[in-house]
Amino acid sequence: MSDTLRGLTLRLTRQELVLLFITMIWGGTFLVVHRAMQHSGPFFFVGLRFATAALLLALFFRRYLAGMTWLEVKAGALIGLSIAGGYGLQTWGMQTISSSQSAFLTALYVPVVPLLQWLFLRRPPGLMSWLGIVLAFTGLLLVAGPQDGRITLNAGEIATLISTLAIAAEIILISRYAGKVDVRRVTLIQLAVASLCAFGLMIPNGETVPAISTPLLLSALGLGAASALIQVTMNWAQRSVSPTRATVIYAGEPVWAGVVGRIAGERLPALALLGGALIVCGVIVSELRLKRKKAVQPAATPLE
Repeated sequence: MSDTLRGLTLRLTRQELVLLFITMIWGGTFLVVHRAMQHSGPFFFVGLRFATAALLLALFFRRYLAGMTWLEVKAGALIGLSIAGGYGLQTWGMQTISSSQSAFLTALYVPVVPLLQWLFLRRPPGLMSWLGIVLAFTGLLLVAGPQDGRITLNAGEIATLISTLAIAAEIILISRYAGKVDVRRVTLIQLAVASLCAFGLMIPNGETVPAISTPLLLSALGLGAASALIQVTMNWAQRSVSPTRATVIYAGEPVWAGVVGRIAGERLPALALLGGALIVCGVIVSELRLKRKKAVQPAATPLE
């Protein structure tokens, strides 16, 4: 077992244990969102979800809002834009794909990051990153269900794949500003910005406000509370947990989503399950690093 995996299994900090718990909750939200699409358009639901989360945080953290800084507004707005893009496209995609499929495809944001760094920053991926990319791409082919040797991606799968770019940006931005801002204030700002952006995206998507029903309100309230908890925890934990270790922990999210989806009656083909496993393996492998052995220095000879 590598040092990285041994460290995750034997020396988990309190923050990492909390992230594990949050990952389980995160995985369970996919099915709730998928069911909510029967009662609402995607962007209205995302806007309602994050508006609920923002209102809950404003209620609990109202005494801390007076000291808000420009840096917190900037950080919250950037993260909020990433959240709106990631969750909006992901939710839009769940109109045509299952919650389990969505979760596995969403996990592809991790091995895609090294390719983006190579493209824009001229930083070529290392050996483990390339291996993770190959595993994840193979998994994508199986999850997407290739037919006659051709990759067949529907609109929902394509939207979910695009959402991974925004999700990667969210985690990078959280790590960048962690420790420099007040977690409570910046989380409230990012949730409010995400809500406003999602409501704005209703217009180009041709959405109208749906009829308010009990299932819709319960879903929005439950996911709003979960979103508030997830975002506060991510901002808090990533002050001391590196992006690499956090990402490896988040790799369990599609597994939990698959478990919840299975319990709820979703049935992915055997090849798709294998593809999901390859994607998770690709996520973990792409974050591992090979340690080079230090050259042994020759012993100094005493002066004669």
